[in-house]
Amino acid sequence: MIENLQPQQAWELLQHDPEAVLIDVRTSMERQFVGYPPGSIHVPWKEMPDWQINTSFIAHVQQAAPQPDAPVLLLCRSGQRSLDAAKALEAVGYRLLVNIIDGFEGPLDHHSQRGNLGGWRFQNLPWQQS
Repeated sequence: MIENLQPQQAWELLQHDPEAVLIDVRTSMERQFVGYPPGSIHVPWKEMPDWQINTSFIAHVQQAAPQPDAPVLLLCRSGQRSLDAAKALEAVGYRLLVNIIDGFEGPLDHHSQRGNLGGWRFQNLPWQQS
């Protein structure tokens, strides 16, 4: 089952369930330059420059989260890639999947900028930069 949670709800789940794993599915560049939640595990769903699906994605998540019944939370920029990744994990037997709505940066505002309307950083949840 894939559940959609707001960033604050996802943070609370991570704080209360020691088996929960947060997977950051963004590209290496996004993670490095935009920031990331501390303790998140980086497993890109797609990577630049060709934006093809990472053929090792499932295997890497299985290493990071070997229990298919433990909560796996997925985070991308705005919530779409993480949903696609959740569907792929559901297809291989993961049962408690969480797509973090609005992702790390949130939706575009009326100036076509992210970070002003929602997302992990907008909610003032813990994050850091490399």
